[in-house]
Amino acid sequence: QLQFVESGGRLVQPGGSLTLSCAASGFTLDNYGIGWFRQAPGKEHEAVSCITGSDGYTYYTDSVKGRFTIARDNAKNTVYLQMNSLKPEDTAVYYCAASPPAYYYCSGYVLWPEALDAWGQGTLVIVPS
Repeated sequence: QLQFVESGGRLVQPGGSLTLSCAASGFTLDNYGIGWFRQAPGKEHEAVSCITGSDGYTYYTDSVKGRFTIARDNAKNTVYLQMNSLKPEDTAVYYCAASPPAYYYCSGYVLWPEALDAWGQGTLVIVPS
């Protein structure tokens, strides 16, 4: 069973930096794409970034390009999200997820929320305005 534990979220001032961690268990990263998603209050899950398990290709949504960096450590079975130049609109609960069965690595990762019926506990990031 695929399981994730997200951590690292906290309150950070605008312009600040933060690194989130996603510790995976029950599987190895090599065989999946791993995506970071976020959910702001009253909104749907939004795709943020994705990294392929096999070769480390990365993908970012336009709003975080140039500010966020996704990386993985296969030895630790952990995926990270380095967030710089944080903005109030980055405030959300951040979740990670593995590619659902119908998706190959990071293909269509922006659509994964429609295929996922369960999420981890997430980690809360607050950037005050």
